[in-house]
Amino acid sequence: MVHGGSGVVRLHDGGILAKIAAFSSFRGRIINANHSSKDPQFPALVLAAGQARRMGRYKQVLKLPDGASLLGHAIGQARQLSTQTWVVAGAGYPLVRFRCDRQPARWVVNERWREGLSTSLIAGLQALSPVALGVFVVLADQPLLDREGLRRLSENARRQPDVPWAASYGKRVGVPAWIPKALWEDLLSLEGDAGAGAVLNRAGACPVDIAGVQQDVDTPQDWQLVRGQLAEQAG
Repeated sequence: MVHGGSGVVRLHDGGILAKIAAFSSFRGRIINANHSSKDPQFPALVLAAGQARRMGRYKQVLKLPDGASLLGHAIGQARQLSTQTWVVAGAGYPLVRFRCDRQPARWVVNERWREGLSTSLIAGLQALSPVALGVFVVLADQPLLDREGLRRLSENARRQPDVPWAASYGKRVGVPAWIPKALWEDLLSLEGDAGAGAVLNRAGACPVDIAGVQQDVDTPQDWQLVRGQLAEQAG
């Protein structure tokens, strides 16, 4: 029994306590099944710091047919890989942040974004927790990525976190990718517009089929084509 301020509450058979314990155990199994309890070890970076000169405006804030922003959509894609999704921003910040309809776990501002893509990778890596076993890298301008392909990438990385896994582009690989910590030193030595692809190909990363990787958004023409395909999918 439990004594209250004005009386006594009786727990007749302890059944409610057993139910609470069972629910806590069940909830724990759900967390483990969704990987969220381990996600600090498997963070994801969305690289979105570029100025998008060929587009002529900040493509991060472009609106998809469903009303989501291009960057918000990329955050959703990255969340399929990890709840610990961080965005590396630069050009247009903080406007890009304010117009993003979906917020990541954290924003990282790359003050050196003018020096090229490599600086965004470096800024993101330097901000991550030391418990990370590696990092998923996603770009902000590939809205047609296949969910099933991203799921395979996530499962492969969690099963073998010491192995680099990367999207297949035919004869080469690239992002989205899982880059184990053993390769971070190579990423940190990149300069200019060099991205993770060079490191992943040198390391012989295992390819993962992810439909949609070939269709990114660099120009207004790209955007018209991709937006039309997204509208067809939504219909």
